[in-house]
Formats: sequence, structure tokens, C-alpha cells
Amino acid sequence: MTGQVRGVQLARLLGHWHALPGRRRSPDYAALAGTVRGLLADGRLPLGVRLPAERELAEALRISRTTVTAAYRQLRETGHLASRRGAGSWTMLPGNHRVASTGLWTPLDDREMLDLGVAALAAPPQLLTAARAAVEDLPRYLGGAGYHPTGIIELREAVADAYGARGLPTSADQIMVTSGTQHALDLVLRLALAPGGSVLVESPTYPNALAALAGRRARITTHGLAADGWEPDLLLGSLRQTRPKLAYLIPEFQNPTGHLMPAALRERVVAAAHAVGTDLVIDESFVDLPLDGTELPPPVGVYDRHSRVISIGGMSKPYWGGLRIGWVRASAPQVQRLAAVRVGVDMASPVLDQLVAVHLLADADAIVAERRVQLAVQRDALLGALAQRLPDWRVTVPRGGVTLWAELDGPVSSALARAAEEVGVRLAPGPRFGLDGTMERFLRLPFTLPAADLVEAVGRIAAVRYDLDRTGRQRWREPAVIA
Repeated sequence: MTGQVRGVQLARLLGHWHALPGRRRSPDYAALAGTVRGLLADGRLPLGVRLPAERELAEALRISRTTVTAAYRQLRETGHLASRRGAGSWTMLPGNHRVASTGLWTPLDDREMLDLGVAALAAPPQLLTAARAAVEDLPRYLGGAGYHPTGIIELREAVADAYGARGLPTSADQIMVTSGTQHALDLVLRLALAPGGSVLVESPTYPNALAALAGRRARITTHGLAADGWEPDLLLGSLRQTRPKLAYLIPEFQNPTGHLMPAALRERVVAAAHAVGTDLVIDESFVDLPLDGTELPPPVGVYDRHSRVISIGGMSKPYWGGLRIGWVRASAPQVQRLAAVRVGVDMASPVLDQLVAVHLLADADAIVAERRVQLAVQRDALLGALAQRLPDWRVTVPRGGVTLWAELDGPVSSALARAAEEVGVRLAPGPRFGLDGTMERFLRLPFTLPAADLVEAVGRIAAVRYDLDRTGRQRWREPAVIA
């Protein structure tokens, strides 16, 4: 058990739970149980948490205890709740579920699912060639123990060279290879953020970054992104007023909005961070994926003169998520401190995976160029399907990255995600990208699936969105006035 959620807290998470999607009106207890399952599926209700007593939740929702009792019974029957008399009920998941690549719990038998919850591409054809070449290189390392806490020298040099090509001179001593970008973020937080430390993040932002910050019990403040990106005065003002220990930013094709931070703001952010003593953690996961000939501003680290910028990146987005290779670029002393922290976590990244990465980076120009063409085609197919089937949705066309951030025609993101799951489309609803359960008018739509699959997915989403409007919704009762 990881904790307990009170009745008023669960009621807030449930929101307008009566308005569940479907072609027929569901009983209230089924609607309540379905919404709890949806909260578990999108990660907003953790596993192993004790739910409020039936009477407490009934009072918080202003419904009968019988309805809550029936909902809890259905959750137990579906394997989403375990109860013990006199001790309470805890959230769980059925035995036929697993953790998907999104971090969400999903059914095992979902091979036909069109997964728009994952913002990552399938592997490029060059991966097999790189893997074979890596196996040929492996004997050079077999005579040693195989532990390289900062990474093998060939990969560190290749990553450093890539930074140099972007205008940021970097030595191999400034690079630490990690097991993916998320691992890089975790190590940086372990080194630079004490439990309970303050952190500034964008809103919306990457959900797994929020999870990592929650693991450090960070005190999070947010800078809300506007329709066209960062508001400079507000962002700089937030840094000066809150003076956080860290700020986590995604300046290249921000996840999920796709915004690109201009050069002038990058320079001002670094200067403001230095003035208030804030370290900047810059997530460069999408830096290799500009589209339509978009020119990238200089890396944020170009403006750093005081070792305030720690950059993280990896192979997942331009290459393949199954190749768990990421990195940290920082000052050489910081890299050594990170290596010391790492020893207590996982020692080192697999040598064979690093060798594969070396060969992929050697062919980076060709591979990434093909990825950009592929992504542009798929993005345009998704935009065309949305314009045709869901014309009331508003989308800003991103100049790079792999995601669209769609503003819906109503606050139905979570309900739509639950409905879409029933027709074989997995979605990441807007509230997953924030702290407080808001952003129900937004939905992240990656364009990483083949164009035909994206068009099919939009068709299914449009159908269930239409059903949401057709489904009768229970009106909230006005409280009785007794005079």
C-alpha cells in the first residue's frame, strides 16, 4: 500500500463521472466503476492506494451508498480492487495486464490496438545492420569487466561530436551515457535535487518527468505555455520569484505542444537562472527532428558560462525506443559526480547497446533525414484527417518533433480516451500532462504511426466523439432548499 485517497480527493479526480461515453446509458454504479478504471489506466490514480470507505465516498459524491457498494463490487469482479473486511479496499490491476511503453497499465491482448499514447517510431531498417556490426566489435571489450559508468569512449566521443556540430564544443569527458533519457533525468535529479526541493516545469509537460519529480518529492511550480509557446516575461518572472533549485525545460519541439523556443529567450533564461542560482535541466529528446526545413536555434548550453545547464538526450525519438541509450552533457566534474551517484543505481549501460548506438550515429545523416521525411508525411496525414473528421478541433502545426497538441471542442479528453479504448485506439488525455487534473480540453496526438493507421484512428475517434454528444447525460440535481 502506498497511501490513502480521501473521499473528497477521489471525487475531485472523478469529475463528471456520470457523463461516461457509450451507445446506451449505463447504470450509475457501472459509470462510477468505469471512471475509476479510467483513472487507473491513465495513471492519475496509483496502484496500491486505499480507496475511501463506501459511506465516505457516497457522501463526497452526494449519491447513495448502494451505488458505491455496487461500483466497488464491480471493480473487485474485474480485478481492479482488492478488499479485506475491516481493513478497506486497495486499487490493483487484473492479472492479464502489463506496463506498456507509456508507463500505463494495458491489457496483454492489445495487438490490434492503434496506440496513440506512445510518441515514438518503430525501428529504422538500419538498426539490424548496426546490430550486426556491433557484434563484430564486441570482442574488443570482452577481456574487461564490462563496467563503464560514464559510457564507452567511442559513444561518448560520437555524442560530443554531435554537440560540436550544433555549435556547442564538447569533450568526451562532458558526456555520460545512460540507459535512456528518463534514466538521465533520474540521475540528474538524484545528484542535484534534495528530497522536497523546488522545481519549475512547463505546463503542459512530459508526464514521466513529473513522475520522476514526484519520486523526489519535489515542490513543483509551473509556467503555463500559451498557444504560441513560452511567455518570456512570465517565464523569467517565475524564475526570479520562485528561485527554484532546478528548472526542467523542453526547448526543442516541446512535449506535448511541439513549440520551439527562440534563441533570444534561451539566452535570457540562462542569464536569469544564473542570477537566482537555478540549474537548468534541458531535455533535448526531439532536437534531431525539425521538419519543413526549420532551422534550429543554438543549444541552450551555448549561453552557459557558469555550468548551470545540464542537457539530456537520447536515441529513443530519432532512432528507436527499444535501444535504451541516453546521455547527459554537463561539466566534466558534474559527470564524475553523476558516475558516483550511478554506482548505487545500475553501474553502467550495456556495452553491446552502446556499440549499436555508435554505428547508428555514424549513419545519422541518412537515418535522420529519412525519419524527417517519414514524420512530415505522417503529420500531414494526421492533420488532414483531423480537418476532415473533427474540424472544430484546433491544432497548431508543429515545425518538428512527433506530436500534435489538439484543443478539443469541449472538456472531454478523459471521457474520449475511455471511449476510444473500446474501439481500439489508445489516447493520452490532456490531464496526464499536468499536475492538477486540468487540461480536459486537450489531447496529445503523436504522428508516429503509419499514415493509414493515423487516418483510421481519427475516424474511430470521430465516431466516439459523436457518440459522446448523442449519449444522454444526467443533469446534476440542484440542492433542495429548505426554508
